[in-house]
This record gives sequence, C-alpha cells and structure tokens, in this order.
Amino acid sequence: MNHYYFYCVDRDFGPFFLKFCSYFPYNAKLCLNGHEYVKSQREKEGIAYQALDNGILSCADPRRLQALCDGLSSTKSEALLRQWLRLLPHPFTPRDRQAGYRYELSILQIELSLTQVLDRPLTGRVFFEEVIRENLDIGRPKQVQRIFDRWVTKSTPGLFRTRVITEGVVPSLHVDYKGTRIKQYHKEGRALRTETTIHSTPDFYIGKRIHNLPRLRQIGFQANRRLLETERISHDGILAEEILQQMNRPCQVGTQRASALHFADPKVQSLWNTLLLFPLLPSGFPNRNLREPWASFLGQSPQPISPGRMTYQLRRLHLHGMIERIPRTHRYRVTELGLRAALFFTRTYNRILRPGLAPVLPSVPAANRSLRRCFNQLQQEIESCVMAAQLAA
Repeated sequence: MNHYYFYCVDRDFGPFFLKFCSYFPYNAKLCLNGHEYVKSQREKEGIAYQALDNGILSCADPRRLQALCDGLSSTKSEALLRQWLRLLPHPFTPRDRQAGYRYELSILQIELSLTQVLDRPLTGRVFFEEVIRENLDIGRPKQVQRIFDRWVTKSTPGLFRTRVITEGVVPSLHVDYKGTRIKQYHKEGRALRTETTIHSTPDFYIGKRIHNLPRLRQIGFQANRRLLETERISHDGILAEEILQQMNRPCQVGTQRASALHFADPKVQSLWNTLLLFPLLPSGFPNRNLREPWASFLGQSPQPISPGRMTYQLRRLHLHGMIERIPRTHRYRVTELGLRAALFFTRTYNRILRPGLAPVLPSVPAANRSLRRCFNQLQQEIESCVMAAQLAA
C-alpha cells in the first residue's frame, strides 16, 4: 500500500480528498474544487442556483456568487487542511508535531476557469466552431506571448502548438505555454468554457507556497480574458450574421409584428436610401417627409402613396430597430444601427453586388472580361475534378 485516500465532505467546501504517502517523507496532497465550495456556500445562505456539472448555470444573485468566488482565499484553504488533519489519521504523531514537523501547503496544480453561459446554445456552438477554424495559429509563439503577456524567445522551453481534440462530437481547443495549458470547449451544449491549468508556478517566476494564490489567480484569469479578446473577430462575425438574419426575417416586439427587410427587395433598398437623407436632422422627420424621396427612389409618383402606406413602412423600420420615435411627438430619428446598416447595405448592393453580377453571367455583356474568364476557368476545373472522381452521370 503506497498511498491512503480519504474522500471527505466538508460543510463549507463540499467534497474533496486528501492523499497521504505511506513512506518517508510522507507527502500529502489536498485536492479541492472551488465550484463545490461556492455551491456549499450558496446552500448555506439559501440562495437558489442551478448547477452545470463542474460550474454554475444560473443563480438568483450573480453578484453574491462572484463575491463568494473571490472569497476563496489561501487562508481558508489552509484552515480546511488544519481542521481535517485534527480529525484524520496521518503519519505525523503528536510528538512529531510538537517537534515542529507539520504539513505546509504549496500549489502543485491550479485550474482557473471562465464559464460563459449562452442564451442561445446553438449560436454558441456555431461561434466555437468558427473560433477553431479561424484560430488554428493561436498556439504560435507570437500569439502565446500575447495571451500570457510573456516574451517568447528561441530559448523558451516547451512546445508551442494548437491542438483540436474531439471527444465524440464535442471538439476542444488546446494551447500550451511551458507547463501551462489553456483548454476551451463547449460545455454540455450550454456554455463556452475557457480554463487555464498551471502545472508549474516557476514558469511565471512565482513560488509554490499557498500565499502566492492571488498572483496565480490573476495570471490565469487574465490569460482566459486575453484568449477571448484574441478570438473576438470570430465573435463579431457571428454577431453580424445574427443581425443580418434578424433583418431578413419577420420580427415581433411584444404583440406587434413586422415583416422582414429583405436585402434585394427594391422597396427595402429605397427605404434604406431614404433613411440616409435624415440622420443629421436634430428634430427628426415626420411621416410626410419620407414619402416623396421614397417614391423617387422607387421611380414612382408620390401622389398614389397614402399616409397609411408610409405608416406601415415606418412601423417596419421601428420594430427592426432602425428608427426610433421621439417621445411625445410624431417624429422619428435614425438610430445608430439604422444609419450604419443602411449605409452598408445600400453601398454593397449598388456598388458591388448589382454591377458585379454582370461579369459572372455569360448572357450579360460585361466590361470586366477578366473576371468572367476566371469564373469560366473555375467552372472548367470543377468539371474536370468531377470527371476525374467519376461522379458524372
């Protein structure tokens, strides 16, 4: 028998274990879980919460939850050890303790995690897959030194790499720096989990004694945040996709419903072009000011367009968040979202998509013949690939 394990449940810390070595110098290991500590504290205070395996899915008082997490200190960990050493048998006899032989806590390994629970888990899964696709180079020295705020030179030990490991259908992203590893994965389909595990504190020129816990917490949590900052571009792409889909689908705000703002609809394009005429008006614009320019962009006369028809269009823009009503008036102003979206959609449609489609279509005369030749060559290469794979009918 080389080691003795004691699996315990503490009133303040929840489940943990102590492992004692049976031969000199009688090393011991204390393993505790900060999430279990927080769960036990919340149960003592009677604050409702919902667990997410090794984490918290939701709680009634998030600020108190954060305060409890911050309150897990080296002093409390030391007190836990001393309390249970008085209860459990261990190699040091009372005579040994009187002679000054006692256990001192040091940090063998510490894991610091950031769990971001997602309101729409499917969107989170799409985001994480996009993160993996666009950040395969995040383990390179130049990227790693940005995450850990440490210079990486040729003499820096360790492998600098990015690994994607899949268990079943759940992928995880792994980044290494010396004896430290960052793991990121989609936890139980509900949250994005980023966790930094420090195996060797001297990698950061910090000692192993337990009083260094605050400095190690700072390094680990900052590494988690910097990794997310590096991945922010992927996140922005997902947010932009979400906003684009919201505009191209019907929306409902309370009991009010508005039809979709389809990108290629001439009426919608005319609405966006009309909005660009009013963003600098300090007092906003009324219904009647919108009718004439909208009809002009449509190539129609403004007389047949009734005020009710314009009210319908204003209601669409308002429910989609592109305009807002000035309180206690019948006037509207363009929102920041409305201005930027209208500017982007109109410029993209008028200057890129509409004129850019002509060189691609073989039946339309085009001035840019080089683009058409490239598309013809691409089509020929695809047909050759299909023939080589024997996929033709």
